[in-house]
Amino acid sequence: MRRLVAWRILTHEKGRSVLAVAGIFVAVLLIFLELGFYFSVPKGGMLIYDKLRFDIMLASSSYFFQGQSFDFPRRRLFQAAALPEVAAAAPLYQGSAAWFNKASGLRRDVFVMGFNLEDRVFDDADIDHQIEALKRPDTVLVDQTTRPMFGAIAAGSHVEIGDRDVEIAGTYGLGTGFVGLGVVTTSDVNFIRIFPNRTLGEVNLGLVTLRPGADPDHVAAALRAMLPPDTRAFTRAEFARHEIAHWVTATSTGIVFGFGVVVSVIVGTVILYQTLSTQISHQLPQYAALKAIGYRDRYLGGVVVTLALIMGAIAYVLAVACALFIYDVVRSATQLPVTMTSGRLVTVLLVTLTVSAGSALVSVRGLRRANPVDLF
Repeated sequence: MRRLVAWRILTHEKGRSVLAVAGIFVAVLLIFLELGFYFSVPKGGMLIYDKLRFDIMLASSSYFFQGQSFDFPRRRLFQAAALPEVAAAAPLYQGSAAWFNKASGLRRDVFVMGFNLEDRVFDDADIDHQIEALKRPDTVLVDQTTRPMFGAIAAGSHVEIGDRDVEIAGTYGLGTGFVGLGVVTTSDVNFIRIFPNRTLGEVNLGLVTLRPGADPDHVAAALRAMLPPDTRAFTRAEFARHEIAHWVTATSTGIVFGFGVVVSVIVGTVILYQTLSTQISHQLPQYAALKAIGYRDRYLGGVVVTLALIMGAIAYVLAVACALFIYDVVRSATQLPVTMTSGRLVTVLLVTLTVSAGSALVSVRGLRRANPVDLF
């Protein structure tokens, strides 16, 4: 009965109801967008790391994030490899160099990663299948998500990176994350050709893989006790927490989107409250009529809550459809890993229904003004 009454109230003045649902829709959509951007930030920071093979990461004691990883002596990898639990310790070299687009005459910084081709550093079939091509001098692989401003990235093309002419041997698809608008991968030998001031004796990251059955926490503790202060050791879980904390709390991007989530919930609550209060005020005579024939405030409060839940549910469905479309547009335009998850769908649904019911319970105080005497 309450659902029927609530539905009749909703459809009595369709124009007013559409505006009310539209206001709630905007609030719910804002929550979806802010959550999508907020969680895409740490995912973007981990985009490349998630495709690296390691159980323990060695990094400089000055390590900040991937784009500012600094370096440490390569001999630390040999020291780590001496532990019986360690199967391999592979170096990864990183740096930014100028990419010169000969066609447009523009220069852009590109992020370059170098590795020993004998090491299985990347968990990516495209890179593994093109190892032979990287054995040729002055060859690189370019990430497919490198921005169009860098020009053609087809295999066989020649570009200048770091004032050195290199051939694009092929492409792969890890993603650029937040390390730059363009990313290339090459051999360690080609890396120092692009960066002549660098040596293979100074590495940016050390990828340590363990033997089956080895405990990463135990080995990491042993490495911390053994290695000098210039090198840090992270388990994979610790490294992920470090990166997420950096992008969520230490950067303006994560902080802005985090506050955006809070603001969107507050805005949604205010919109719902104002919408329901207006609905109640506008329809006080109808509620008074129901009181006159014997319905109590508690029943009428249930009608208002049901009305709020119906409007919230309609707005939620519309917001989901719109959010999926916007996520796709943002993902294509910015390469940010903005994706919808089942957990987010459930969370926003619960928030929407909770805020709807809460706002209804607060606004239901207006029903006390619905006096049957006012009808006469």
